[in-house]
Amino acid sequence: MRSAKDFSGWRILTSRCSPMGWTQPVDAPFAGDGVEADPWFERGGRGLWFISTRSTDGVHRKDLDVWRAERDVRGRWGLPKRLPAPVNSTGNEWFPRIGKDGWLYFGSDRPGGLGKTDIWRARRNGTRGWRVENAGAGLNGPGDEYEALPAPDGRSMVLMASDGLYLTRATRTGWSKRVKLGAAINATGSEIGALFSPSGRSLMFARDLKGRRSGEFFVWHINGREAWPPSCPGATAR
Repeated sequence: MRSAKDFSGWRILTSRCSPMGWTQPVDAPFAGDGVEADPWFERGGRGLWFISTRSTDGVHRKDLDVWRAERDVRGRWGLPKRLPAPVNSTGNEWFPRIGKDGWLYFGSDRPGGLGKTDIWRARRNGTRGWRVENAGAGLNGPGDEYEALPAPDGRSMVLMASDGLYLTRATRTGWSKRVKLGAAINATGSEIGALFSPSGRSLMFARDLKGRRSGEFFVWHINGREAWPPSCPGATAR
């Protein structure tokens, strides 16, 4: 996902590894007419969740909603579908991520939260639609929480609030009270867009260093180094 330096004009881009290195990023095949961000692949890569203000029923929306795109066995993307209420609201939704516990976690500024913006979660309710609830006081406080990223094993979660990244762990009674990660991770408080490697041993995130290095990617190897993110041999050769 890329935006202007003032954090506007979000777009989801794709790049491929070629013999000459990574190709120039271009709009995703399913790109719409609004701003779009926060892409996340389901396990297996057949489904992609993201947020968008793209038009629905001929009406251009102003609020960010959760969408899902699916691709066939040949890798071709179908037409994205907007999730229904109560997952989407008249407010903004951000960063949809599915946990091993089966819940779809996302941020929202909808009314009824514990603070300014909160982490919410949704689960399919049989054939009757979706059940949505606030994710609780372990994750949410009086300020802003935007992003919740469950670890692949479901035992922990990285949470992005207005001042950086936090960690919480799964307990028998729900998520534990969040703990802010140290200065090596939260260097500026602008850390955002976290993503676990498939093994859960590494975490990638973006950080705003201002100037020419605005929005640079960083990788935290939590439990030993691993070859992730995957490199592009063509880029290495150059």
